[in-house]
Amino acid sequence: MLRDDLTASMKDAMRAKEKRKLSTVRLILAAIKEKDIEMRGTDASDRDDDAIITDILSKMVKQRNDSIKAYEEGGRCELAEREKEEIIIIQEFLPKQMTDDEIVAAAEAVVTELGAEGLKDIGRCMGALKGKYAGQMDFAKASVTIKGMLS
Repeated sequence: MLRDDLTASMKDAMRAKEKRKLSTVRLILAAIKEKDIEMRGTDASDRDDDAIITDILSKMVKQRNDSIKAYEEGGRCELAEREKEEIIIIQEFLPKQMTDDEIVAAAEAVVTELGAEGLKDIGRCMGALKGKYAGQMDFAKASVTIKGMLS
């Protein structure tokens, strides 16, 4: 379970005195705890804990990529470097990302499976991809790919 892996990684980082890893894992755990609090009162029986955590991790990587661009444009290379280090640590807990060729193959399979014919079907296709490949795929690339296939 991903939550247990994160806790173990935090303990290992403490023992090894790896400050950057420790602070990053603590940020991840704090984001997870925040999501847990947000989801209180909802039916917990149907939620997939690893999928929720994977979604949180993906958003954290995206936020850091946005920050890197802003820091580099502002000439703050040391802050951009720190964000890059955090991305590497976060990605340790994410499933392996799909290559561009794998994204194209998955998109073709979903378009065929759903019988999608036009741009009106992009939403259905993206929903199917998100259900099957959460945390493994760059959905921006997938969207462009599907749009190209259906236009």
